[in-house]
Amino acid sequence: MTNPAAVKPLRSDAVRTRKLLVRAASEAFAEHGSAVSVSQIAERAGIGKGTVFRHFATKEDLLAAIVYENMFLLVATGERLTQAEDPADGLRQFMNAAVELQVNDRSFCQVAHGEARDHPEVRKGQQMLDAVTEALTDRARRHGAIRQDITGQDVMLLMSGIYQTASPLLETQPQLWRRYLRLVFDGMQAGTAPNLPGPPPRAEAVAAPVPVLR
Repeated sequence: MTNPAAVKPLRSDAVRTRKLLVRAASEAFAEHGSAVSVSQIAERAGIGKGTVFRHFATKEDLLAAIVYENMFLLVATGERLTQAEDPADGLRQFMNAAVELQVNDRSFCQVAHGEARDHPEVRKGQQMLDAVTEALTDRARRHGAIRQDITGQDVMLLMSGIYQTASPLLETQPQLWRRYLRLVFDGMQAGTAPNLPGPPPRAEAVAAPVPVLR
């Protein structure tokens, strides 16, 4: 996995401006969602609107860059957890990190599953996320820590579902998602329950857009 660095070197002042811009945009999107305007982001960063477009040709490019960076960090967490002593705890910690990211960043689901999901950076990030989720799930499955009929694609959908379930009440109960994460993970444990009905979800189905509640 390579770090999402700029394609060509920037001057030191341009690097500082880009960092200010990305930080301001990341905070604005996280707080208010992807509907935040470029003008609002520029004002927050203390730069001109034209400067934004010198670094990112479109607002979609800016959104995609931020979502990719968040995916990159989540993938790095997942790769570290593939070495966890307890495979089940490694998967649980990863699911916790993934749902918490969605809770703390309103734009993440909007972009990853919506308006910019076909952007090359978002698609690349999604592929890396799929791979590390499957690796963690497979490791837990091979150690008999979770049901044998659960796949990484199941886990991807469950992580999104936990957020969507808690989303309507997050303003008044911001930690409610932890309740549903525990409920879901307990249901994933290996036991004597019958096999799950129907085939597991296909990867292309998981990558399709899903309704976003916030």
